[in-house]
Amino acid sequence: MKSNEQLIHEASMRILNRTGMRFEYPKAVEVLKENGIDVDETGVARFTEEQIMYWVNKAPHAFTMYARNPKHNITVGGDHLNPAPGYGCPFVVDPDGEQRPAMTEDFVKFLKLYHQQHSFDVNGGIIVQPDDLPVDNATLLMLYMTLLYSDKVLLTGTADEKQVEAMMEIAKLVFGGEEELKKYPRMITLINTVTPLQLTNVMTESLFQFVKYRQPLVIGSLAQAGSTSPITLAGSLAISNAEILAGIALCQMLSPGTPVVYGCETTTADMRGGATAIGSPEGAICYNHTGKMADFYGIPSRAGGCLSDAKKVDAQAGYESMMTFMTCRDANINFMIHAAGIMDAYASMSYEKLIVDFEVIDYVNRYCRRYEINEDTIPEDLIDEVGQDGVYLTEEHTFEFCRVEPLTPEISVRGTAEEPGKALENNIQRKIDAMLDAYVQPELDTDIQNGMKKILLSRGVAQELIDKLANM
Repeated sequence: MKSNEQLIHEASMRILNRTGMRFEYPKAVEVLKENGIDVDETGVARFTEEQIMYWVNKAPHAFTMYARNPKHNITVGGDHLNPAPGYGCPFVVDPDGEQRPAMTEDFVKFLKLYHQQHSFDVNGGIIVQPDDLPVDNATLLMLYMTLLYSDKVLLTGTADEKQVEAMMEIAKLVFGGEEELKKYPRMITLINTVTPLQLTNVMTESLFQFVKYRQPLVIGSLAQAGSTSPITLAGSLAISNAEILAGIALCQMLSPGTPVVYGCETTTADMRGGATAIGSPEGAICYNHTGKMADFYGIPSRAGGCLSDAKKVDAQAGYESMMTFMTCRDANINFMIHAAGIMDAYASMSYEKLIVDFEVIDYVNRYCRRYEINEDTIPEDLIDEVGQDGVYLTEEHTFEFCRVEPLTPEISVRGTAEEPGKALENNIQRKIDAMLDAYVQPELDTDIQNGMKKILLSRGVAQELIDKLANM
């Protein structure tokens, strides 16, 4: 009997052979044709299974990403889980549920909170889309701020070719030149397809630049069952898989062995109004299946996160986020964008939900660690000594294990509380304040900072804005 993964694979091969995948970017069409792919006059490429798998099989099974601070280096692949920030939100949700445009101050504040959180070795990207940044340099300026305020592995946004070229100039400056940058994966970005079965110009321009410098890419699909893809999850997953494999094949044609991640955020659309439902059970099924499909092809995976469609931090935000993160953890998802803070179907970030999600991640990781069985963890002599009339609270064994066996939550409310109705929100605010108070900006060589400023000035960024971003 064939596995679900095999059945999805076979359907995707038929889709790529009969329906095909459209590539808008003329250079991509040239590369496909040079490698024997049948591309028609509209840019629709049709692949045989042999062609697709020849290139997909050149992608590495795992790779290391190198942070500016080596203690934050990560492995992407295998059983490694790497949470990464939220991505692409134009809004911030306040505690009362009021939505407002995200600003540069929010971007930097989120950078600092992710930098402080022990479960994150990745920072940056488009955590929010600041309304007060010039659009023509927004992605470049977010990279600049990420380098100033964090020394973790770099997640970046995508942009047009010229802006990404400037980003690479900054990366070469920070990491020791072009050859050094090509040797070590330092920054990763997200290349999203447009369902059904398209890859657009801007995304492909970014793809070409990242592959040129052998920097990793997440090739991602976000099909919405019933809206941009068939209502059935199997049909949506088959289309998503076809899109992802076509994108991975293009990467390998450009530079065989370039690190890639199989990324799928496919979920369902709510049939009452067509809204994307990222915190749905159907979404969780798809995120879990992503891990299985990535394993099927021997490629690292990306899916899910603490996802919710809730409009404020409430019960819905909690149960949806726990479900989506738990199912991804269960599937050994290797790289998890949107791991904390995201809500409202990717539209908004929330400081309060960020802190709640940090706790969700700690809870799930503790659950997955389970427990050890040995002479120390079953202290039979102590059990004999305490017998039926003693207590364990003051025993040396309890002191030895009390900080390693149970998880001590940072915001969850247990026992008595002075203001039970406000205890959780008070704990959240205290943690936000404590993390920001403890933040220490990482060092960055003055010559590198000056070099970055020159690159920004050459792109037409105002000196006043550059200085403002460096002092937030």
